[in-house]
Amino acid sequence: MSFRTLISTGVLAAHLDDPFVVVDCRYKLDDEVWGRREYETGHIPEAVYAHLGLDLAGPKNGSNGRHPLPDVATLAQTFGRLGISSGVQVVAYDQDNGMYASRLWWLLRWLGHDAVAVLDGGFAKWKAEGRPATSGVETRPPQTFTAHPRSEMSVDASTVTTLLHHKEWRLVDARASARYRGEVEPLDKVAGHIPGAVNHFFQSNIAEDGTFRTPDELRERLRDTLGGVPPDRVVCYCGSGVTACCNLLALEHAGFKGAKLYPGSWSEWSSDPERPVERGSGLGAWGSGSD
Repeated sequence: MSFRTLISTGVLAAHLDDPFVVVDCRYKLDDEVWGRREYETGHIPEAVYAHLGLDLAGPKNGSNGRHPLPDVATLAQTFGRLGISSGVQVVAYDQDNGMYASRLWWLLRWLGHDAVAVLDGGFAKWKAEGRPATSGVETRPPQTFTAHPRSEMSVDASTVTTLLHHKEWRLVDARASARYRGEVEPLDKVAGHIPGAVNHFFQSNIAEDGTFRTPDELRERLRDTLGGVPPDRVVCYCGSGVTACCNLLALEHAGFKGAKLYPGSWSEWSSDPERPVERGSGLGAWGSGSD
């Protein structure tokens, strides 16, 4: 049995002796060394660490966004270094809501590896339940990871520009509603959203107890967001292609399969003054908060 969307803390605890690869993805945008420091202080036994900026993103050139996709060959080498080989079950976790772990989840699927799940509730839930943890730095024997890229899982800025004129497609913005509306912009130079996009704040996928909402609850909320558009004609974006993966995970968990990621997201889109910008409430929004 493979886990392909979420895995509970109880189920993972029961599989700690199995050959799973557990990857700690904890990170903070305003403190890039925080995640590794927390990992070294305490992590799930045998977990290895992946850094968002160094391992799960490629080089920036000023116009390709804050967390561009890594080169396929480089990312395959990274996965191999983490001990991931074809068919092995991977479990990704972060501090709590899956916003960083879902990036690793999406990247593995992008390279053809489906046996990957996000730990529901993250390390916060694991620790609150008194489950085992260890300190220091752990490594796994390097493996050969064979990439099978799925180009249909992502779109570039040029494609997004084309989709602006097609009502049968839907752009979904995962950022906080205030950023979507253009009222504030703490990270990028321009405020607003891609014209025609709807807002589904990624945090609205999370219940009060810190775990993902049930598939039924997600379906109800996401059905309104999609507005009748087929999932395979949905493009998710956020500030830099990270929290949009949380929406993609929620869609998959709800049974809405085939949605795509715009990896460059708002940080890439807004870097070109020739690209159109929209401000205001647009077509609708779920939730509030920050990206």
